[in-house]
Amino acid sequence: MPETAVTLGALIPAATERLRVAGVPEPRREAIRIWADLAGSEISEVALGQNRVVDPRAVDKFEEAVDRRGRGEPLAHSTGITGFRHLSLTIDARALIPRPETEGLVDLMLQRVTSGRILDVGTGSGCLALSLAQEGGYSEVVAVDCSADALSLARLNQNATSLPITLIRGHLCQPFRPAAFDALISNPPYLTAAEYRTLDPAVRDWEPAVALVSGADGMAATTALLQHARDVLAPGGWLALELDCSRAAAVAAQANALGWAEVSVHMDLFGRERYLLAQRSNTR
Repeated sequence: MPETAVTLGALIPAATERLRVAGVPEPRREAIRIWADLAGSEISEVALGQNRVVDPRAVDKFEEAVDRRGRGEPLAHSTGITGFRHLSLTIDARALIPRPETEGLVDLMLQRVTSGRILDVGTGSGCLALSLAQEGGYSEVVAVDCSADALSLARLNQNATSLPITLIRGHLCQPFRPAAFDALISNPPYLTAAEYRTLDPAVRDWEPAVALVSGADGMAATTALLQHARDVLAPGGWLALELDCSRAAAVAAQANALGWAEVSVHMDLFGRERYLLAQRSNTR
């Protein structure tokens, strides 16, 4: 007996109802997003293709992703796909899901340094390093992470994008020689254990704690980077860090005390103090 043809106009409402029953906020929006991500299409194309008969194999993939989202997995994990700037990346529990706020860190770095050698510390999925390799004119983009799992995911994304980055396993700046880089960028972990416990379960239960928690005050990784990034940066090199907005002033004060020059804090797209820029002085 031939399979019954399924149209997108029937598929989306049924998935919407399943997500609604599962308690997923904005279930129709999420159903559309799941289809668009899996199909590699724009969300607007879904509305225009309601009468289109869809491939049964695509239906199976969509149904599986809807089931996973209904069980509480993050949307990006359900599809295995996340967008970051101009890239479509594979994502899963091996690394932090890239956030829209982090895209602004790339813009700030590109405004200051677009050539030479640049280091991405704690690369995770590789989103920062790959974006810089795509959009900058660097002679080398190096990405380091202490997690072998994260590096395997970053390597998967590197192979898929064919962008030239060098992946290294190591802790923060330790693997690198003095004055090796002209810029350093990082989205380090910046939460306390107590803050981590209050996160939405879609984050806390699915994304790696090592990418989120950083010491008793949430500043262990940030402090270490402020202390040691100067060692691996050439004089005049730039540092760009993502921050927890509640600690932005403390991080800036720490950077000034450690002898960084041109220290400034910048807002993210939601108006929160999210990024720190600083320059290695010629004397300290």
